[in-house]
Amino acid sequence: MATSATPRHERVSSWIRDQIETGALLENDQLPSENQLGQRFGVSRITIRRALQTLESEGLIFRRQGLGSFVADNRLHHGLEHLSDFVEDMEAAGLQPESIVLESGTESAGSRVAAALNIAEGTTVFRIDRLRKGNGETLAYDRTWMPMFYAHLLQQKDLESTTIYHVLEEEHGICVCKGRFRIEAINAPNDVAQHLDVPWGRALLLIERTTLSDADQRIYFQQRFYRSDKVAYELLLQRGKRPKKNTEQPVKSLEPVFKP
Repeated sequence: MATSATPRHERVSSWIRDQIETGALLENDQLPSENQLGQRFGVSRITIRRALQTLESEGLIFRRQGLGSFVADNRLHHGLEHLSDFVEDMEAAGLQPESIVLESGTESAGSRVAAALNIAEGTTVFRIDRLRKGNGETLAYDRTWMPMFYAHLLQQKDLESTTIYHVLEEEHGICVCKGRFRIEAINAPNDVAQHLDVPWGRALLLIERTTLSDADQRIYFQQRFYRSDKVAYELLLQRGKRPKKNTEQPVKSLEPVFKP
């Protein structure tokens, strides 16, 4: 707590921190103006600006030219300019990753899985369901289907302590090179809601991904159900000449952002 001996700019920044921590100021809320803060604390605009610079450097606020200062969203940013797995996503975001295998085994591929893996419907595939956590907090629930060729390479592997990417790339020299993403907002089915500890029908973010090798072989198809209160995706696009129809263009940056 600030005292009378505390430097003036620190008294200002301390008060704003308290407002954010107690919820009096929420994400994207606008802070009082420099004039209002100056009047409140009886200090100059130079002192106020020093306090705001401190808070901005800490990532607690952001400033927009001509508009003022706002509370930062407090989400941990992580870039996906390169294809990455869950553990890499979490580590890049500063979170401790944890994966819990809930179920695994073989099943017959349904139409959706068969189409994604480019195999005949009814073909035997390997499925693994995992709960995904960051810093001990449940973030996502995964369902992953793999052709048996790749699944055999995972036999005897503990996928709670290692990743599919690591096993295939580091132990077998298989390049996990590309991924096709489909992002959709859905209402949580009952079985998924139970795993994520959210009410049935809660809005979730469904990420469907088909991962391919350098030879365009389908390695796996995955559905990841993210808690929408914990993650969002940010997409950076570059304006330019519209590509021809059905021409794939690389995305400049695709970022999931995680709320602490």
